[in-house]
Amino acid sequence: MKAYISVDMEGVAGIATLDQIVRGGYGYPRAQELMTEEANAAIAGAFDGGATSVLVNDSHGTMDNLIHERLDPRARLVFGQPKAQCMAEGLTEDCAVALFVGYHAPAGTPGLLAHTFSAYFGEVRVNGSPVSEAEVNALYAASLGVPVGLVTGDDVIGAIATEIFPEATIVTVKKTHGFSATDSVAPSVARNLVREGAADAVARASALSCPPPPPSFEVEVDLPSPVAAELAACIPGCARTADRTVSTVLTASADLLGFITVLYELAASSERARQVLSARR
Repeated sequence: MKAYISVDMEGVAGIATLDQIVRGGYGYPRAQELMTEEANAAIAGAFDGGATSVLVNDSHGTMDNLIHERLDPRARLVFGQPKAQCMAEGLTEDCAVALFVGYHAPAGTPGLLAHTFSAYFGEVRVNGSPVSEAEVNALYAASLGVPVGLVTGDDVIGAIATEIFPEATIVTVKKTHGFSATDSVAPSVARNLVREGAADAVARASALSCPPPPPSFEVEVDLPSPVAAELAACIPGCARTADRTVSTVLTASADLLGFITVLYELAASSERARQVLSARR
């Protein structure tokens, strides 16, 4: 039985500040260690629950955060960017269950380090409703017939996941006290909880249901600037619906993640250009 793990950083125990989650920050190396050990806990739990193989996708930022030589050697690792399916890269129909580890609150909520795919996005909406990264990745998983069995992270994403994924195991390792402040259990405690949660999710994989995704997706993304919106509107089928908002209608979950990935790169490029111009003034 193959288990799939998508691991992010913001929802890992012991992580709360921008200094920790951005490469080059003083706290980033420590955050790498915390992320790696929580990933290891999920891997161990997956094997405890009956998995015969585990694929891990490094899903944070530059997507090369995990310390490879410290990772459980039983697992394979997908890393680097850009990846067409972003945080769900490597997920295939032969996976029995998807485990989302270290996930966090979406943009538009008062959660810890809240964002949806990019700090440059104001909000991401699918069929009129704001969505988290977990929900978008789950839509892709559903298109492959793979159920979500585990979501770990802060209390905000935990509450959302409890409603969206009623059959999944939810593990909350910290409570939000502000955008960059939290009340967290000790990393060692979190790892035990994550390992137990992963084992439970994998053991129950065959009993988990997987509702089919909707037939189409109306995707709206609030971008950081009018320039970013202008660039995005050049994508075939994409329309600019407000000063900083673009929208498109898609019929495949894979295209949904691909569209968001392209917008992520466009938004980042436009912001880098803006910063260069500002520095020259």
